Amino acid sequence: MAVYTEVTDDALEAFVAEYDIGRVLSCKGIAEGVENSNYLLQTEKGHHILTLYEKRVNPGDLPYFLGLLEHLATNAIPCPTVLHGRDGSALRKLCNRPAAVFSFLEGMSPRRIQPNHCGELGNALALLHIAGADFGMSRENSLSLNNWRPLLVSCGQQIDKVKHGLINLLTTELDFLENSWPKDLPAGICHADLFPDNVFFLCGKLSGLIDFYFACNDFLAYDLAICLNAWCFERDGSFNVSKARQLLNSYRKTRNLEEVELLALPILARGSAVRFLLTRLYDWINHPAGAMVQPKNPLEYIEILSFHQKVSDPGEYGLL
Repeated sequence: MAVYTEVTDDALEAFVAEYDIGRVLSCKGIAEGVENSNYLLQTEKGHHILTLYEKRVNPGDLPYFLGLLEHLATNAIPCPTVLHGRDGSALRKLCNRPAAVFSFLEGMSPRRIQPNHCGELGNALALLHIAGADFGMSRENSLSLNNWRPLLVSCGQQIDKVKHGLINLLTTELDFLENSWPKDLPAGICHADLFPDNVFFLCGKLSGLIDFYFACNDFLAYDLAICLNAWCFERDGSFNVSKARQLLNSYRKTRNLEEVELLALPILARGSAVRFLLTRLYDWINHPAGAMVQPKNPLEYIEILSFHQKVSDPGEYGLL
């Protein structure tokens, strides 16, 4: 979440008047994230999240995202629910941006990730994958393997100014991934961006999953690999096997991982590392002036990638 578009008081009051949620009491920008403009909106009927969709979000994808949230919520997945206006419409316009209002979820993202957080996440991710099995819409992953080399090219020679030799490192890794990427793994609905700042906890229990704007149809084990990278490495780049064991084994208790998925996990984790390294590089190089949010450091994913390159067996991730 972030703020790129400022909303005037008059525009906000007219927009909120289209809902049955009472008058605006306050509205405060949320600085975290990189994709859309988000506000914590308080009205006479409680707290809500107001989202304005920025240029990086394809308006044609919004029915998928909003429909997925409604589907998951009806299947007891703790995610935001979209509010409908008096006319029945959920998607509206504000400040020349597509916009929507969502329910507010209680809880906070963990500041210091503990193994029990990873266990809670593994179960929730497996439940999400199971619940998504009968969702009627589909969306191709716009940041899949086929998109990584064009993304590398789009960053240009600026990459080596971030770190010398990084272009060669990424080019070599992409050669490997393009030749080794698995086929025919179990696939379905993936969150594809389930980082700690997109997960809320309350009293030690997972209370919410947010920010579904990279959601897509892809290998389910790839979604798990994204979480492995996002949750199981320390700030110094070291791998925490206790966190990984909790994440993976908790997931497997709820949704069984097939042997082909387990064997593919090291390559999927390498691919996840490259995907986030590249997108963070792009954001770092193309950071818009005046944005409230600071881009995330891409270089931490070099160490994560280096770890997975040395993994020869998925048992090294702490699987029991």
